[in-house]
Amino acid sequence: MRVLVTGGTGLVGQAIRRVVEENPSDDEQWIFASSKDADLTDINSTQALFEKHQPTHVIHLAAMVGGLFRNLKYNLDFWRNNVRINDNVLHLAYKTGVQKCVSCLSTCIFPDKTTYPIDETMVHNGPPHDSNFGYSYAKRMIDVQNRAYYAQHGCMFTSVIPTNVYGPYDNFNVEDGHVMPGLINKVYMAKRDNKPLVVWGTGSPRRQFIYSYDLARLMVWVLKEYQEIDPIILSVGEEDEISIKECAELVVEGMDFKGEVIYDTTKADGQFKKTASNGKLRRYRPDFKFTPIKQALKETCDWFMQNYDIARK
Repeated sequence: MRVLVTGGTGLVGQAIRRVVEENPSDDEQWIFASSKDADLTDINSTQALFEKHQPTHVIHLAAMVGGLFRNLKYNLDFWRNNVRINDNVLHLAYKTGVQKCVSCLSTCIFPDKTTYPIDETMVHNGPPHDSNFGYSYAKRMIDVQNRAYYAQHGCMFTSVIPTNVYGPYDNFNVEDGHVMPGLINKVYMAKRDNKPLVVWGTGSPRRQFIYSYDLARLMVWVLKEYQEIDPIILSVGEEDEISIKECAELVVEGMDFKGEVIYDTTKADGQFKKTASNGKLRRYRPDFKFTPIKQALKETCDWFMQNYDIARK
């Protein structure tokens, strides 16, 4: 088995590398490709990558990503670049005879107006939230393509839908990053500069967070064991959903910050909640143990402080 991981040096790619290194096998070869290895928006560059490595399996993580405020500004760019990347990767996987491809989606693809908890059957039940519709529709199209490649060519292409991922090697940029890494960097700077921590929004929106290492362990299982074309949500349970305020408090504790915390309610909150059901995952893996959020967050904070100079920010 020769596995090509696109987006292999990012948050989830680095976690998969850790899982693979902890469970080595002579029958497996893993290639972790980054944007330096190929421009996946370009078909010729994508083809050269596939021809060079000749993978039998693909984990497709590469995407143009960003937090709420970047998405609001560049919806068209998120749509065009991600559609190109996904079309190129899936088409080359088909053309080169890849046996299985697992793509990574996001819970932001789900309809904005919906009932909760969300499950895998509801992906296409209405438009996504306005804030990042370009990215959301591009990610939804992977599910459409997977079904079409299976219907027309019998390809075993599937997808996973993680909730909010965090961990080492994340993008800790305060403007562009996601909520957890953004908070970690903000707390670091507030502590360093002896200033209050300013959290954007009211702190009331609720999210399910999954540690990148847990997601990586589950994605390797999906690659090897999961036999459906339909997507599978990879997430902690509904009972583990927490508010942004609780998240900020956990980061404050993990970073040992003693200063003042202020909520800037002039900033947008984004979607209030997108609670996802992990019922399907639990039917397959009732035994799976998630890393407790306090422990996982402490590991992430420690990694950021120890690797501050090389961390994306």
